[in-house]
Amino acid sequence: MSIPNTARPYQICRNCVMDTSDAAISFDDTGLCDHCRTFHTEILPNWDTGEQGQARLSTLVEKIKAAGEGRDFDCILGVSGGIDSSYLAYVAKIQLKLRPLIFHVDAGWNSQEAVNNIEKLIDHLDLDLYTHVIDWEEMRDLQLAFFKAGVPHIDTPQDHAFFATMYQFALQHDVKYILTGANYSTECIRNPLEWMYYQSDETQLRDIHRRFGSRPLKTFPTTSILRHKIYLPYVKGIKVVRPLNHLPYLKADAIKLLTEQIGWQPYPQKHFESRFTRFYEGYWLPTKFGYDTRRVQYSSLILTGQMTRDEALAALAMPAHDPETLTRDFEYVATKLGISPKELTSYLEAPNKSYRDYKSQQPLYALGAAAMRSFGLELGGKR
Repeated sequence: MSIPNTARPYQICRNCVMDTSDAAISFDDTGLCDHCRTFHTEILPNWDTGEQGQARLSTLVEKIKAAGEGRDFDCILGVSGGIDSSYLAYVAKIQLKLRPLIFHVDAGWNSQEAVNNIEKLIDHLDLDLYTHVIDWEEMRDLQLAFFKAGVPHIDTPQDHAFFATMYQFALQHDVKYILTGANYSTECIRNPLEWMYYQSDETQLRDIHRRFGSRPLKTFPTTSILRHKIYLPYVKGIKVVRPLNHLPYLKADAIKLLTEQIGWQPYPQKHFESRFTRFYEGYWLPTKFGYDTRRVQYSSLILTGQMTRDEALAALAMPAHDPETLTRDFEYVATKLGISPKELTSYLEAPNKSYRDYKSQQPLYALGAAAMRSFGLELGGKR
């Protein structure tokens, strides 16, 4: 199957900076995109960080504390070293008086800055850290398979491993609450499905590995939509919660607080705490596919009043990855994957593919998302 021809006249939203590089984007007669309309009609009316939102958070916090009574920790909090999860760790311990176990999955791509930031968090907040290390040979083989598959979402193995490991830990240790830094303030616009397909689709992950992998995945952790959307929350009572949605959260203020309080080091761009994600989002996606994830990130900040459209356009005029760092990262990624830069370049120049070219559970995801929105359990757009 080939990628559908989505050629259309170029258009950019008059309000944010999402454009027709998102093949599924639509505009109204005034030039406002569907991402902006979804934010104003679905997210904003149901997003409360004032008294009502904080009252809901207080109720949630009491439930978390009750569930963890008599235990060493009352919840687990996934931390990558990035701003959202780092700030949530600070809020959880200092403001909410929770006792989170800091949970980190090492998939082999941590930057030194991320390692340092996590260590500073642990030391300053006096929290315990649990790190799960993914078998590198299996991880390497799976990531190479995604490169060979030609799809945009080559970061899926890393993300899939993170969530699958965290869910499995919660199940094994009977932890009822998982805290995540996901939030509307900096992520109210989701990456288009064509850019970043669902990381939790085990069917697609295994199909790509079956076609292009070279060794069995004996220990690599996997999950599925039915497992984390139905079995874990409704059968086992394990809930994933987003505390930052109930509090005022401004990215610049959070960076300033963490920098001054614990010496936390900011990154040039969101998600750059992983060297692979820095390479993937800063270079591979825009170069091979024309997808610039900064459009999603900046548009979210525009909608929540943290960035102006002119500031976003000026930033987009500059490359996401500076040439000097790019050269080092290109060689680093190739070497770590055990291939030559020439082989990595061959994957860059190979025909582009889509998630549609491989087996998937996409219809199930679409059905589930529609059902959850109809019951008011999920807000947002196409993802």
